[in-house]
Amino acid sequence: MKRNFFAILVFAAFVFQSLAFAQGPSVKVTNKERKIAEGVTAKQLSDYLYFVASDEMEGRDTPSRGLDTTAKFIAMNLSKWGFKPAGDNGTYLQKIALKRDVVDPAGTSVEINGQKFVYGDDIVRVSGVSNTPISAPVVFAGNGWMIKSKNLNPYQNLDVKGKIVAVYSEGQATGRNLVALPMGVTQADLTGTRGTDWADAVTYARANGAAAVIVLPSKFLADNWTFLSQNFGRARLTVEKFEQAAAGPNAQAQGAPVVLIASPRLANALFASESGNPLTGATNPFALNADKHLSITISTKPETLWTQNVVAIWEGSDPVLKNEMVAIGAHYDHIGINLNAPGPDKINNGADDDGSGTVSVLSIAEAMAKAPKRPKRSVLFVWHCGEEKGLWGSQYFNKFPTVDIKNVIAQLNIDMIGRTLDPNHIIKCDTIPRKPCNEELSKADEIYVIGKDMMSSTLGAVVDGSNAGYLKLIYNTRYDDPKDKNRFFFRSDHFNYALNGIPITFWFDGVHEDYHQVGDEPQKIDYNKMEKVARTILITLLNLTDLKERPKVDKTLPPELTQR
Repeated sequence: MKRNFFAILVFAAFVFQSLAFAQGPSVKVTNKERKIAEGVTAKQLSDYLYFVASDEMEGRDTPSRGLDTTAKFIAMNLSKWGFKPAGDNGTYLQKIALKRDVVDPAGTSVEINGQKFVYGDDIVRVSGVSNTPISAPVVFAGNGWMIKSKNLNPYQNLDVKGKIVAVYSEGQATGRNLVALPMGVTQADLTGTRGTDWADAVTYARANGAAAVIVLPSKFLADNWTFLSQNFGRARLTVEKFEQAAAGPNAQAQGAPVVLIASPRLANALFASESGNPLTGATNPFALNADKHLSITISTKPETLWTQNVVAIWEGSDPVLKNEMVAIGAHYDHIGINLNAPGPDKINNGADDDGSGTVSVLSIAEAMAKAPKRPKRSVLFVWHCGEEKGLWGSQYFNKFPTVDIKNVIAQLNIDMIGRTLDPNHIIKCDTIPRKPCNEELSKADEIYVIGKDMMSSTLGAVVDGSNAGYLKLIYNTRYDDPKDKNRFFFRSDHFNYALNGIPITFWFDGVHEDYHQVGDEPQKIDYNKMEKVARTILITLLNLTDLKERPKVDKTLPPELTQR
């Protein structure tokens, strides 16, 4: 009896596994697909990358002459290969208006009880405009972080409406935050809705009608004042349509707060004769004396600049399925020129980041154009601008698409696939905190793959099956962890497609010592590895284009991965 029962269990398990397997797509890499993939070669990738990452492109900042030249280079090739333009007005370019407001020093002033302070020397604007003076009471709000899950609310006894909010933290801020997170709090603790469940000082000020935010100088800010004044003192660029949307329906009534960074001289003058001074240890929030008059005028001159995404379609052959698209993309921008870089080289060439993805997508396009047969579905190619500025290009494309984005069934993102771990040259991350390192680079037959299983079981099966049936690279998924301290899921263009409900996969080689440094140059690229990864992505793309049904979104993104 026991034996028969055991046999039934084994049989049932076998049937269940067979049914489960049958529900997923059957992935078979054909000889024809292999032949198409061979159109991507190390030599071709190298030729393209030595152009895209050359000094003449000047680091491809957004916006810049070098970025525009790269866009024209991509568009020229797409036209030569017969791709359908999918940008604006029958072109390959989706134009994006950028707003730049240049600070006018002559019309800018800061005063405390008649004592004047010099813009650039004593104060630097981060954002916001006030062509008429802001003269308002000042409140000190500690570190400015409101986090309900941690029972933190420095505004509990403060009314910030119409006031100037001063905040301070001795820790070093990271990412977009101007003030470090409170002790014991990590990015993973910022759950729920920003502005309601948690807020940094600027978010809270915007939501509660504060007139301005002044970030007081930590030791780190004071030590790096020259760098801050040079960078924040430049004209600030924003995407015009994003700024309009972020301001919200109450923008006309209350406006966005001016955000400033104060020098130690200004901060000490502000807290002179007060009950406490944050620079000397005061941490509890309080309102400054009513007779303390702080007056701020930030005068600017508005300008409009333009940049662009590059967008093209390779139309499918099936009369019905060609209306659906598989998207593939990379960001073609980098961080430009750094005049403060040590040594004679000042150009951040961005060969790996993301020249490698840029030319891989270009080479994949060329291989598809030269294939004897078109796939059933169409393929949407997008080279995104402004990734380094905060994923501008992909956010813009998803909010203002030039195609019916509901017909995009998946997005494949390539961002850094050209570097390989050299066992003879390992720089450990813990030996140079907060600096690029090499120990987490992927090996020659390995690549990090992020997000393939997060939203769609079908997409995950196709990604894995395509690799298993082809070159059998090692797909390392360590960065799928929602609590990944590096937050790589948030740091490239796939993120905006995922937020838009489109299942994604992101190929990535890992950070290295040349990440965002002038040493990220084309001679350091492992072109054989790059060829293998790009070919495998092309095989994956072809399998997705020929699926009978679009990948079903059958999983919900972890809440930690839904907000940057």
